[in-house]
Amino acid sequence: MNTLFDKDLEHILKHTSALWGEMKDAHLFITGGTGFFGCWLLESLLWLNSRLNLNLRITVLTRNVAAFAKKMPHLVHRSGIHYLEGDVRDFAFPKETVDYILHAATDVSMNLTKTNPVLEYDVIMQGTKHVLDFAKEAQTKRMLFVSSGAVYGPQPYSITHISEDYSCQPDPNSAYAVGKFKAEQMCCDFAKMHGLIVTIARSFALVGPYLPIDIHFAMGNFIRDAMQGGPIIVEGDGTPYRSYLYAADLVIWLWHIFLRGENCRPYNVGSDHAITIAELAHVVSQQFDTKPVVKILKTPDPHALPARYVPSIERAKKELGLFPYIDLIEGIQRTKVWWLQR
Repeated sequence: MNTLFDKDLEHILKHTSALWGEMKDAHLFITGGTGFFGCWLLESLLWLNSRLNLNLRITVLTRNVAAFAKKMPHLVHRSGIHYLEGDVRDFAFPKETVDYILHAATDVSMNLTKTNPVLEYDVIMQGTKHVLDFAKEAQTKRMLFVSSGAVYGPQPYSITHISEDYSCQPDPNSAYAVGKFKAEQMCCDFAKMHGLIVTIARSFALVGPYLPIDIHFAMGNFIRDAMQGGPIIVEGDGTPYRSYLYAADLVIWLWHIFLRGENCRPYNVGSDHAITIAELAHVVSQQFDTKPVVKILKTPDPHALPARYVPSIERAKKELGLFPYIDLIEGIQRTKVWWLQR
């Protein structure tokens, strides 16, 4: 573990220490435990398990144990953690009680919306149904469903920060958005029928170690371009607004929503500090000594209103006392250093 990650894990411990009393000696089952979200959740769990003597038993579902062990050996051969190989849609149910389930499967880095939307939708829907069936059999008492801000659909420009009270209208052309929205509904219907507590986290854009730098995430691509000396390429016109929550703060938010959130009440997870994609590219450039040039490939339409994907986080602030603790520049710096160390 490097010093940077130690700082992040101590940050998570500081802001979640009051949560863990009820988790002592518990059994936690995690899907999606080997993606961006999953790696951070496992890093924090293993740290907390050791520091607080929680005696947690952690079972992680993954499609390929050997591949993950090669990628992240320090997360595999650890006390208290067991890996179950299988597909989220049809894995064999472990024959034991599971106190808590964290369902974070369907890694958006699969980017199946364009290549195979039918498969993406099936993984979300059938995977969620299978996990809920497992929760019933395993006598689970609480589950976190990791959803997405994509469930809201295109954000009206007049709404600078979209809240959980906004009526969800997911883009019908996005299997991911439609699947996440319907899976939320499935979870809540199941919760009402079977007495399971299901909390819902709707995540927005993120920055931090483990963020992929070779797929469709603008932040990751900008950091990659800068590490290679530039130019930093903005594929579009740079006008859309986004906001970025640092990954250590993401983990703090997820653990609070998981253990303190209200049943079937969604919580946005993100930063409320809006920035355009063009501005973001320049901010990333400024974090490197070489200050690589930024190239924006398309010219903005002066008559078009820029798109937005920025959450209101008032619910999380007021009900759970959550805030973005690490600012954007610090988050980019830590992500840059982590990738350079790799």
